[in-house]
Amino acid sequence: MIYYPKCLTIAGSDSGGGAGIQADLKTMSAIGVYGMSVITAITAQNTCGVKAIQPIEPEIVTAQLEAVLTDIGTDSIKIGMLHSAGIVKAIIEILDKYTPRYVVLDPVMISTSGHKLIEDDTIEIIRKELFARSTIITPNLDEAMLLSGIQISEEKDMYKAGKKLLAKGCRAVLMKGGHLKSKIMTDILLTLEGEKYIFNAENITTPNTHGTGCTLSSAIASYLALGSTLPEAVKQAKQFITSAIEAGKGITTGKGHGPLNHFFAPEPLHILKSDDNSRPNLQQYK
Repeated sequence: MIYYPKCLTIAGSDSGGGAGIQADLKTMSAIGVYGMSVITAITAQNTCGVKAIQPIEPEIVTAQLEAVLTDIGTDSIKIGMLHSAGIVKAIIEILDKYTPRYVVLDPVMISTSGHKLIEDDTIEIIRKELFARSTIITPNLDEAMLLSGIQISEEKDMYKAGKKLLAKGCRAVLMKGGHLKSKIMTDILLTLEGEKYIFNAENITTPNTHGTGCTLSSAIASYLALGSTLPEAVKQAKQFITSAIEAGKGITTGKGHGPLNHFFAPEPLHILKSDDNSRPNLQQYK
């Protein structure tokens, strides 16, 4: 059997095209992975911020998931904006039913422009139920502080918050240091087994940072779908997003936080080969 590596994004729609489902699918396409989508909310937003949010009914979220997973399947899942507790519960039921190999959870709660994107009663169910079902979570510093209850103002605080999140049920957490004021941006990957990986990158000065969290988590999910280990996938995703920011740093799109340049060096859609029609082995097709 020959097939495309597949990645499913479960997230909200961004009418401005810079974040959410739109950024996820651009990222997957640029990396050469076949992207699919389940929309959890429709947002009216642009580079200046979020104007309105309309959540999708949980039954429709379930229907979208069933439609994709019963037919096409997926090699990894990225989860982004989950606006209501009902939506989270619907996704948990599907995760338990289909037990996907990789789940990358980007706990989208606060946008780049500072807008809250989630209902208060949703946070606790994500923390209690969804953390344990995820391969890795990728909060930004605002979200990490909200989820851990620890104030983060320097790098050592990232370790404290990360360990607190692991204690709450995470298997791995990527603490992103992009909001700390520093010439070098440091991200820290911590795992439940006690492993620690540090990723450094130059802090690029640009207003075009809309959708960075969506892009990074989608890139991690994409590289996992291609067969990378978790540390390798995070390293590759970091390289991808740094290049995407650099390539788009001087471009004007809108009046606020512009998007990244996802297609700085697009890959063709990968074709993989499996000797077993039921369980792909993720060996590159020649």
